[in-house]
Amino acid sequence: MTPDDPLQAPLGDLPGVGPSRAAALASAGLHTVEDLLLRFPLRYEDRGHIVAIASLRPGVATVSGEVLEAEVRPTRRPRFTVFEVTVGDASGTARAVFFNQRFLAQVFRPGQQVVLHGKVEWTSLGAQFQSPQYEFVDVTALSDGDSVHTGRIVPVYERIGPLTPKLQRDLVARALDRLPESITDPLPQEARRARGLPSRREALLDTHFPPEGTSVEVLNAFRTPAQIRLILEEFVLFQLALAEQRARVVTRAKPHRVEVSEATRALARRVLPFTLTPGQKEALRDIVTDLQRPTPMNRLLQGDVGAGKTIVALLAAVVAMANGLQVVLMAPTELLAEQHARTVAARLADTPFRSVLLTGSQRSVARRDALACIASGEAQLVIGTHAVLEDPAIFNRLGLVIIDEQHRFGVGQRARLRSKGALPDVLVMTATPIPRTLTLTAYGDLDVSVIRDLPPGRQPVLTTARPEVRREEAYAFVREQVAEGRQAYVVLPIIEDSDKIDVRAAVSMEADLRAGPLAGLRLGLLHGKLKAAEKQAVMQAFVAHALDVLVTTTVIEVGVDVPNASVMIVEHAERFGLAQLHQLRGRVGRGAEQSYAILLFERPLSEDARERLKAMTDTTDGFVIAERDLAIRGPGDMFGTRQAGMPTLRIGDLRRDQDLMTEAHAMARVLMEHLPPDAVSRRLARQAWAGRFNLAQVG
Repeated sequence: MTPDDPLQAPLGDLPGVGPSRAAALASAGLHTVEDLLLRFPLRYEDRGHIVAIASLRPGVATVSGEVLEAEVRPTRRPRFTVFEVTVGDASGTARAVFFNQRFLAQVFRPGQQVVLHGKVEWTSLGAQFQSPQYEFVDVTALSDGDSVHTGRIVPVYERIGPLTPKLQRDLVARALDRLPESITDPLPQEARRARGLPSRREALLDTHFPPEGTSVEVLNAFRTPAQIRLILEEFVLFQLALAEQRARVVTRAKPHRVEVSEATRALARRVLPFTLTPGQKEALRDIVTDLQRPTPMNRLLQGDVGAGKTIVALLAAVVAMANGLQVVLMAPTELLAEQHARTVAARLADTPFRSVLLTGSQRSVARRDALACIASGEAQLVIGTHAVLEDPAIFNRLGLVIIDEQHRFGVGQRARLRSKGALPDVLVMTATPIPRTLTLTAYGDLDVSVIRDLPPGRQPVLTTARPEVRREEAYAFVREQVAEGRQAYVVLPIIEDSDKIDVRAAVSMEADLRAGPLAGLRLGLLHGKLKAAEKQAVMQAFVAHALDVLVTTTVIEVGVDVPNASVMIVEHAERFGLAQLHQLRGRVGRGAEQSYAILLFERPLSEDARERLKAMTDTTDGFVIAERDLAIRGPGDMFGTRQAGMPTLRIGDLRRDQDLMTEAHAMARVLMEHLPPDAVSRRLARQAWAGRFNLAQVG
């Protein structure tokens, strides 16, 4: 990129942008002309058909006229006001009303020329706009037919502090006027021609000020050729940058080699408690093939709750340990780490390998012993939480890193764990199925294996959503299941009662259930404020069937495995996210008996809450759930945008533009093969990685 690139000029160089406006633009991440032009309008309005006020009819319309009157009118309702504007043109007058917007009295003045756009209603006083869009315009510009604000399809931008949509439109128009005929284009001409895409300059012009005849509906769906071209450009740059990052890792040789001998296979058979499903076998084959390659593995293992990812990971660990390497398995919670430690210790009992647990709450003696075993190499498998990242944890010969429930770890943590070894193989696991579009972004530098089948004998969990008035019958059902020898979970959103939020809490609910509908049953209480030893004691009692019902918070959301638990009641289910509800449901249905999930909710339900509950009762397929979750919440909320290493996208939308991300992925692979490292596209992609996409720390 050349220093005199006009797109890289600071916005302060634009006429009309002084220090205060430049600061406001910078607060929205807009520093250069390119930043401004690669910020799509929020929507488009067709103001090309300004009608005479006298011809107004009910519907949506645009008029232009002079402000004749503007005043705040009180109403009979306390603290409720109506601001009313009368606008006139040569044919007549119309009113516009705005509710509870008293400040508009400082905005509208008689004599101003204004354009109103919005819904028109008919009243006894004639035509009336209700809360229309409005902009003040220059009479001279209107008469000359040279306005960027009306008489055409108009872009409407999201307000930035004091910068109104009208002011931003002026700035964009000035920026576009200064563009030279030829500007740097990140998409090679061949790629543009193959897709029938306009040049970058043409796309910028047509996106902000669409030519006459462009469909407003298509514009507002962001599917004109100009918009598609710019979205695809952003996605291609991201995918190229991701490919560059990936190439840095996969081209470096590991200092260790992994081989699979008959002795290794015999050790694996000792660990394996059952026959693997076809999906597990395929995933294990992928992983072991990667382990034997000279370059580091970077693989994502996806599988729905209960799909058996942990045994696949343990078998991979056996292969690494049989080759003299250490393995670390990192879990997001102490509860899950402790469960993994118990399971793994039992599985490794008939092998020469030793595992140790390392968590933040361990007593000093146990922690010191664990660290010594890790450093000496006496412990071949280390299971822990984020405590594994701390400096005292020094590995002897770390060769395989396994990260469980990756979406809960920040990308900086992921990179730091990798640094504990010399180019270790990395296996990332998640029981939160990820839509393909997000796999190409949050995990685009990883190869992907998916376990879609479940172990034999598993039955889908029967799921119902019921209003809270049916709570008694839900708990009566729990009693029936306990009488048949089963166990149950009761999940609540908070630990203790709060004045700030009117929902049931785990502590008080446990007491209420013990004295009420579940009286006489053996109840336990589990939540995040308990000490580690207390949590472990409660969980072990539930596993041993010394408890019938576990009243808990979402601390049991991930990984807890009690096959005898057949019922889960989720209180205030409307307050939980869809992925979280699916994870919670995954704690039951882990045995051979039919299991049930009862989602109790309080009315009124928001539209999103209604969609979440419907999705839960419609399907138990985590991959379907993930797609529905993406549609409801969007990618940022699904992952926690910065934590999960999602890119900062300016114009692409991972819900709306899934097809374009898939296309960009394929296009970038072709470009990586055919373009030299110093090609414009690849240079721009590298520059965008840390700056525009804000992903410098992705591990």
